[in-house]
Amino acid sequence: MRFKLDENLDPRFAPLLAEGGHEADTVLSEGLSGQPDGAIYDACRASGRTLITLDLDFSNPLRFPPSATEGIVVIRPPLPLLPLIETTLRNALRHIKSHALKGKLWIVEPGRIRVYEPAKD
Repeated sequence: MRFKLDENLDPRFAPLLAEGGHEADTVLSEGLSGQPDGAIYDACRASGRTLITLDLDFSNPLRFPPSATEGIVVIRPPLPLLPLIETTLRNALRHIKSHALKGKLWIVEPGRIRVYEPAKD
């Protein structure tokens, strides 16, 4: 899979994704830091990448419809500490191996993943 790490995630998580056989780039490496959420969403759509973020704004499927994307993953650790973020991200990566992300919004919390999948017409 191809991922884009939002600027609120440490770019050192990119190798963690690569360890799982995924391709990862970052908002920072693409010069998109400080851009509005809509620009990040559009960049992910244009490049065919799944966004991984801590930003709860992306959990609004009306504002950022996951159906038009390769998927959106919102990581929700209990506290914004690097080890807790990493553990929560690793949990998501275990599930990504066996579940499709395309067109879905995943909210990943310790011990559970909530999946929003838009209704098909």
